[in-house]
Amino acid sequence: MSREQRGVARGFITKGDPRRTPADQRADFDAGFAGRPLGDDVTLVETTVGGVPALDVQVDGADADASTMILYLHGGGYMIGSARTGANLAAPLSRRTGLPAVSLDYRLAPENPFPAAVDDALAAYTALQESGRDVVIAGDSAGGGLALATIVAARREGLRLPPAAVVFSPWADLTLSGASIDSRGDLDPLFSREHFVAYVDAYLAGHDPKDELASPLLADLAGLPPLLIQVGSAEVLLDDSLRLAVRAAEQEVDVSLDVVAGAPHVYQFNVGVMDEADAALTRAALWLTRRGFGGGVA
Repeated sequence: MSREQRGVARGFITKGDPRRTPADQRADFDAGFAGRPLGDDVTLVETTVGGVPALDVQVDGADADASTMILYLHGGGYMIGSARTGANLAAPLSRRTGLPAVSLDYRLAPENPFPAAVDDALAAYTALQESGRDVVIAGDSAGGGLALATIVAARREGLRLPPAAVVFSPWADLTLSGASIDSRGDLDPLFSREHFVAYVDAYLAGHDPKDELASPLLADLAGLPPLLIQVGSAEVLLDDSLRLAVRAAEQEVDVSLDVVAGAPHVYQFNVGVMDEADAALTRAALWLTRRGFGGGVA
């Protein structure tokens, strides 16, 4: 990325005070996405999936009747974010693959602690699967970890697993044991260990962070579907992605790891601003289409 692009991208993000109330953090997070256009080809329609509020992300040219669809899970430390913020990544994935997408408004902590988010994601996944479709699960940050937890939960329930999963900068270890949580703190323009400690406290509310549905990095990954992981090197969650890729490979999971040097947390949000963001989303779409999911419309 050019120095100018990096400056613009970093201008969108800042290390906020993790001691602020959830309401204040949510307001700031939502406001940060308000000015990011989805594109004139995108229509968002409120819906429910498995009893959970969601947005049907309708992109012109995407095949609404495709046999495979995308279930998108937004990030935000399980405490902030919404289906609307998730639509900023669900839409370009839908546009590039031609697959329909739904962005889920799962319940947030601290009002709804663990396992509320997992319960909601699993309910939505089950409902979409029961409609007769295959469901590719995708998500960013906490939503990436939630995508993995949903797959593990689906396996517990004996459900058919998704054919593939795509995760951007996944937060997969709530024990916060990755070395990069501390070693990359000066490089990460958005997060430090302090932020994730606050998120853990709010979401787990005393629950064991080693629970595989809280920290899917620690789960038995054998038998999971093909997995694409994308991450930037300038983020404290780098080691979550690196260790996830290694553990998945060791357990014979088809895993692809994509690391972009100097890129911040979930840099894909900077589509149209950072060349790397556009390229990463295009690679993710190509990874899916090469596996037979979607044909791509852009």
